[in-house]
Amino acid sequence: MSLLSVENLSVYYDHMPALVDVGISVGEGEFVGVIGSNRAGKSTLLRAISRLVPLTKGKIVFDGQPVQTLPPHKIPSLRIAHVPEGRQVFPRLSVEENLSLGAIIPSAKKKRAQGLELAYALFPRLLQRRKQLGGTLSGGEQQMLAIARGLMLDPRLLMLDEPSIGLAPMLVKEVFAKVKEIQALGTAVLLVDQNVILTLGCIDRGYVIENGRVVIAGSADELKGNPAVKEAYLGM
Repeated sequence: MSLLSVENLSVYYDHMPALVDVGISVGEGEFVGVIGSNRAGKSTLLRAISRLVPLTKGKIVFDGQPVQTLPPHKIPSLRIAHVPEGRQVFPRLSVEENLSLGAIIPSAKKKRAQGLELAYALFPRLLQRRKQLGGTLSGGEQQMLAIARGLMLDPRLLMLDEPSIGLAPMLVKEVFAKVKEIQALGTAVLLVDQNVILTLGCIDRGYVIENGRVVIAGSADELKGNPAVKEAYLGM
């Protein structure tokens, strides 16, 4: 059984389709990527799973529990962490205060010390800057902080929305490597990103979304070898 299963999901904005009959799944501890052009519907998919946008139709099941009718504030209690596009750190709070806010459910609060230890082990720069205000960090450091804050939930599923946006290429590689480390610890990852080459280098399986529809699905190797993916996203 999949940890996350999305079936026949449709989302409309002002009567215009953003997602149409989308189906994806993520297994326990699996790394799944969603690729596609800008405005293809990738971010909307994550927002739908987090219940931040209303569904026109479809089913979302997490660990056997239907969640499509839950309000957004209930989603973290399932141990689903959503790291949004744009990082959205709290600029006037310290790094450690930002991290602590990620432990918002009772089970995560009990593990706050272990969560901080893991966050600082994965991102040593955050340890060096733990008393610094979030708004004074570089873009790359803010992205690390956003991911680490998501980890403070002790998630079973970590959803990342465009973590590479606005980062220098070397920092992008570092962030992707850290996400791969997080998966190696047993956390399932659902990644949306326009950096197709790095995404395909990290994931186990992936989906290609165009105009709100899943048009290709397969393993990382299958996507790398797909002529349409090569032409549209890999410049081959």
